[in-house]
Amino acid sequence: MEPAAPLNELVSAEGRNRKAVLCQRCGSRVLQPGTALFSRRQLFLPSMRKKPALADGSSPDGDLLQEHWLVDDMFVFENVGFTKDVGNIKFLVCADCEIGPIGWHCLDDKNSFYVALERVSHE
Repeated sequence: MEPAAPLNELVSAEGRNRKAVLCQRCGSRVLQPGTALFSRRQLFLPSMRKKPALADGSSPDGDLLQEHWLVDDMFVFENVGFTKDVGNIKFLVCADCEIGPIGWHCLDDKNSFYVALERVSHE
């Protein structure tokens, strides 16, 4: 995994993503530059794996992540898939290679989709 770029290289003065957001595994484009806001929110994401393993409802190992890209409309994404509901959560995965989760969406809030900076690359 590549080292994370400093935040000032990734976040514009307006708080938006300066660079395209890509899948770390296959390089597929998830978000275009300028389409997401930087957000700090502590969210638990299970360890990275293929989509079927994410939806089995077991208590997976994972990480508490704090730095995310916040997207307010699911149609802004270039390429993203969703797991089946896990409680009231859907996890975001790469739609091409199905690796994830790269992000998190609570079904109670229809306008908040979080993509973890640590789970994606930037170009």
